[in-house]
Amino acid sequence: MRIVTSIAAMQRQARQWQRTGKRIGFVPTMGCLHAGHMSLVRETRKRVGKAGKVVVSIYVNPTQFGPKEDFSKYPRDLKRDFKLCRAEGVDVVFTPGDKEMYPGETCSRRCESADEPRFDKRGYSTCVVEEKLSRSMEGASRPAHFRGVTTVVAKLFNLVLPDVAVFGAKDWQQAAIIKRMAADLNFPVEIIVAPTLRERDGLAMSSRNKYLTGDLRRQATVLWRAIQTARTAVKRSKAVPVVKLKADLKRLIKTEPAARLDYVEFFEPDTLSPVSKVTRGTHMALAVFVGKTRLIDNAQL
Repeated sequence: MRIVTSIAAMQRQARQWQRTGKRIGFVPTMGCLHAGHMSLVRETRKRVGKAGKVVVSIYVNPTQFGPKEDFSKYPRDLKRDFKLCRAEGVDVVFTPGDKEMYPGETCSRRCESADEPRFDKRGYSTCVVEEKLSRSMEGASRPAHFRGVTTVVAKLFNLVLPDVAVFGAKDWQQAAIIKRMAADLNFPVEIIVAPTLRERDGLAMSSRNKYLTGDLRRQATVLWRAIQTARTAVKRSKAVPVVKLKADLKRLIKTEPAARLDYVEFFEPDTLSPVSKVTRGTHMALAVFVGKTRLIDNAQL
């Protein structure tokens, strides 16, 4: 396994693989890897075959964090990440630095809001913005978040030159936005969305689960219980009014003293268009603060 930190070296390696006809698979991550990430690596290997190449990027992207979010505290463990990637047969781990990804004085800055990008005029000043799918849910709660995501993923696509990129279904809205961006901007990459991996108690695997201590870990399962409650409601009735189901789920989440609902939404899985009645096939997503930790989850009902 090769560890690459230079943008020029990553692009040079990717072009060399392309010239020799190697298929390139890509898994973009922010590190602190877990079994969910490794499942994405295995899916990527399956897609490119034994003769193909698998690249995992590890980069905690500052532009997708708001000023009051956990950028500086986001869990990092490169030594462990390298070990996991080596065990899964990853060909290259790409770990660029801020100064290369965002040249100039902008590398440590984060966006205040969707209308005020904190880019220094002498440094980095270009963004990639998806303007429809990114307005709701995570986009509404974290106004500059998806601009940071689409910008960094577009940059990574240009550096890794993947034929296939695999994303996790836990970030359903993000995956839908990346699909739209790739189609709209004609990136020659196939976007695969792999299933969410869960702990035994149903909690979706996430790097932020490391923040959960003591009873907070148990209370965090309220997200999975909310999904199960919604599924049960859909099984009992052909169409459940969104207003009623949201009220039921809000009451459920309030039963956990440390839990605070950010949002729960019901929508069409491909277009993210909201629905007024929940039926089989409707997708749901929710974000809940458990203590100071913000967790997201989603599922098709």
